[in-house]
Amino acid sequence: MHLSCTTKPEEPVAEKHHDEEGKVELTQAQFTRTGIEFGKVEMKNLSSTIAVNGMLDVPPQNMVSVSALMGGSIKSTDLLQGMKVRKGQVIATLQNPDFIQIQTQYLEDKFKLKYLELEYKRQEELSLENVTAAKTFQQVSSDYNSLQVTISGLEEKLKILNINPTTLTKSNIRSVVNIYSPISGYVTTVNVNIGSFVNPQDVICKIVDTDHLHAELTVFEKDISKIKIGHKLRFVLVNEGNKERTASVYLINHEISPERTIRVHAHIDTENPNLMPGMYLKAFIEVGENNKTTALPDQAIVNADGKSYIFIKDAGHSHEHKEEKHADSAASNEAHTFKAIEVTKGITQNGYTEVLLPEGFEIDHAEVVIKGAYDLLSKMNNSEEEGHAH
Repeated sequence: MHLSCTTKPEEPVAEKHHDEEGKVELTQAQFTRTGIEFGKVEMKNLSSTIAVNGMLDVPPQNMVSVSALMGGSIKSTDLLQGMKVRKGQVIATLQNPDFIQIQTQYLEDKFKLKYLELEYKRQEELSLENVTAAKTFQQVSSDYNSLQVTISGLEEKLKILNINPTTLTKSNIRSVVNIYSPISGYVTTVNVNIGSFVNPQDVICKIVDTDHLHAELTVFEKDISKIKIGHKLRFVLVNEGNKERTASVYLINHEISPERTIRVHAHIDTENPNLMPGMYLKAFIEVGENNKTTALPDQAIVNADGKSYIFIKDAGHSHEHKEEKHADSAASNEAHTFKAIEVTKGITQNGYTEVLLPEGFEIDHAEVVIKGAYDLLSKMNNSEEEGHAH
C-alpha cells in the first residue's frame, strides 16, 4: 500500500514535465529585454536561381556632360552637386566678346545678301538678252551662293550659342549667352565657378537622369545559356542589407569578356529616386519554373544536437499549472510562451532558408520568431538542465 501511495502522485508530475517539453516561457520583462520579433513563413523561389553580382547604371542618353561648345568665361551659375534640374533650365551664363563679332557678321551678311539677290536677278535677265553679260552673271551668281553658305554657317554658330537667328537684330546683340540643361536630372559633377574660363572641350557639369536606372549584371559563361529575356530576378543593394527589389532581364550581350563573363541588362520594376548609378548589388535570377517553397529568414532557424528548430508563439498555452511559480494571477497573465518546432533545412540564398515543416503546421496563422530565436533556445536549454538537476 505504501508503494502504491507513493507512486501515484509521481504520475502527474511526469505528465506535467512531458507537457512542458519543447516550450519556453518568458515574463513580460524578459520578453521586452530580448526584443523578440515575429514574422510569417514566406513562399520563396530559392531552388532555381543563379546568383550574380552587378551594379546600377543608366543608359548613355540619360547621362550628359554639358560643354560650352564655344569658349568663354562663366558669368553666372548656381550649380551644386546633387541639385535637381529640369530640361531647358538655364544652368549658367557664358560671356565672350567674340560672340558680338559673330552676331555682327551675321547681320551684315544678311544685308549684303539682299543686295546680291537683287543684283543676281538683274544680271540673270541681262544674260538672257546679251551673251557678253554671261560672265558677269556667273560672278554675281558665285558671290550670291557663297554668301548664302557663309550665312548658313553663321546661323549654326548662333544656334550653338543658343541665339535665335530669326529674332536677332542690331538692337539685341549681346556678349552673354545662356547655357541650358539638355535633360532633366541631378547634377553629379560641377567643374566651374563664376569667372572661370572654359574651352569648347571643357565639361562644365554632368547631369544624370535617374528615372531609368537599370541593373547591369555580370554573368559567368557557364550560366548564360540558362538565362532568357523576361526572366525575373531579385536583387539587394550592398548598402541596404536584405531589402529586396525586383527586375526583369531585358537584354543579353553577345560578347564574352576576357574574364569569361557576359553582361546582362535588367529593367527595375519599381523606380526609386533615392537609387543612384554605381551602387553595387547582388542578384538572384530565377531561371527555372516558378516553384516556390516555404522559407524563413536565416536568423529564425536555430540548431541544437544536429537538428534544426524554429519557435512559434504558443497562443493556446494555458497558465493553470503556473500557480506554484507565481504569487498572483496577474503576473501569470503577463507571461509569453513559445513552442519549438523541428524543421528540415533546404537551400539557403540571400538571407532566406528553405524549411520543410511538419504535417499540420498552420502556415497562415503561426507567428514565427524571426528575431531572438537563439535567446529562446538558450533559455529552454537552461530550464531543461535545471529540471534534470532537480
